[in-house]
Amino acid sequence: MDYLQRIDKNPYDDLLWNVPEQKLGTLNIIGGNAQNFRTSVKTAEFIEKKYQIKETRLILPDALAGKLPELPNIVFLKSTESGSFASSEELLSALDVADFNLIIGDLSKNSITGKAVVSACQSSAKPVLITRDAVDILAENCDERTLMNENLLIMGSLAQLIKLFRAVYYPKMLTLTQSLLQVTEALHKFTVSFPVGIVTLQNGQIIVAKDGRVVVFPLDKTAYSPISLWMGEAAAHIATLNLYNPGKIYEATVAGLFA
Repeated sequence: MDYLQRIDKNPYDDLLWNVPEQKLGTLNIIGGNAQNFRTSVKTAEFIEKKYQIKETRLILPDALAGKLPELPNIVFLKSTESGSFASSEELLSALDVADFNLIIGDLSKNSITGKAVVSACQSSAKPVLITRDAVDILAENCDERTLMNENLLIMGSLAQLIKLFRAVYYPKMLTLTQSLLQVTEALHKFTVSFPVGIVTLQNGQIIVAKDGRVVVFPLDKTAYSPISLWMGEAAAHIATLNLYNPGKIYEATVAGLFA
C-alpha cells in the first residue's frame, strides 16, 4: 500500500503560488457542437480572467462559424453533418500548436467525431486533459494504443472509467459497488499498465492516479460539490496548473483540485 496517499489538504501549495508574473504559454479549449457550445466558451472566459495565459484558443467545429459574436482566438475546424469535429488530422494539428489542451466536451456522439477525438488523443505529443462527455466518446472508441500516450489525463466519473476498463478488456474489474480501497487498487494497477493519468470521484472522495501513484482526499476539503466538480472550472484549474508546471502531471493535477 505504499502507492496510496491519503490527504486532507494540498501537499503542493508551492504549485498554486507558482503563477508567472507575465503571461505564459498557449492553452487550447476544445469542444462544442452546433447545438451546444456554452461550456467551451465559459471555460475559456474563466481561464482568461483567472490566469496569466499568453494565448487561450477556443477550438470549435465550423458549424458554429457565423453563429457566435466576434471573440478573439477562435479556431474553427471541419465539422460533421451533426455539427461536431470531423477531421482527426485537423484536430491533431490544433492540439500540437498548444502547450496544453483541455477537451471540455459537449461533443456529438457519432463515429466520425469519436474517431477524430480518439486519434488525436492517441497521437498528440502535447498534454491533453479530456473530461465530461468527451470521456464517453473516448471509452466507446479507444483501444490500448490510445492509453499508451503518457500525455493523456482522463477526468471522468467512476461509471465512465468502468466503460474505459471494458473497452481495453482490462483484467482487473472496476464496479460501482467496490470499496474505496478496491477502487484505488484497481486504478493503481491500471496506471502501472497504462501511463495515462486518472481523476475520478467515489463516495465523496476524489482520487488521482498516475504512474501507479494514487492520492485520495475528501471532496468537501475542496471548493466543489459532486455536481460542480464536473462543470468545467475544476478542469480549467488542472489544465492551467499543468501548463505552468510541465512534466508534473500528478502534482499539478492534485494542486489544481485545491485551487
